[in-house]
Amino acid sequence: MTDEDRDAAPQFVLPLVVRIERGAPPARTDALETAARAVLTLLADERATAEDGEWTEAVRNWQDARIRKVVRRARGAEWRRAEALPGITVEGAGAEVRVFPPVPLDGWPKDLARLQVSGTELEDPEPPAAPEPGVPVLWLNPGLAMSAGKAMAQAGHGAQLAWWALDPQARESWRKAGFPLAARTASPARWSALTASGLPTVQDAGFTEVAPGSVTVVAEHPALL
Repeated sequence: MTDEDRDAAPQFVLPLVVRIERGAPPARTDALETAARAVLTLLADERATAEDGEWTEAVRNWQDARIRKVVRRARGAEWRRAEALPGITVEGAGAEVRVFPPVPLDGWPKDLARLQVSGTELEDPEPPAAPEPGVPVLWLNPGLAMSAGKAMAQAGHGAQLAWWALDPQARESWRKAGFPLAARTASPARWSALTASGLPTVQDAGFTEVAPGSVTVVAEHPALL
């Protein structure tokens, strides 16, 4: 399918909600990794893959257009209302992210539509350690400044492109392992090599924060090397 075909198709979006409680926000890298695993968890869920799955049609419609993702934040009662809607909550070291089946771009459930997109400025209390050997890594562009919410969506895109590029056996192995992955910002030298490597790359449409066509993430999965 061409980009023109995708733009002409009805547009859907994958909602992600990150829990950010006052005084106890998650670490930025943990939130990015948890969001990416949430996307993978939904993509592998039988409700999204079975021929008669309750989310299958929505996921198919979403994937036939642009694979848009929007991250919103919630706390307290907002989070409890979000958890009551059909979806999957994925937990990281401290982060909690709930992913929902795709919805029309202008058809968000009211309890999600009222949540804020802004305010996802998260920080890492200390620099994240180097990724464990053999773990898939979502490398972020070192030359782009993105809010945590934007970076979470981009990490989700990268994980999804890696998932699409894997063969069924590699997908199943990753799923059974619990979708281990790391999200890290590449060094400028490494970024240059990554973008020329042929690995799955996320090219942003430029709807928010970054210029159209910017490469935001390169997904380095060992099975694709």
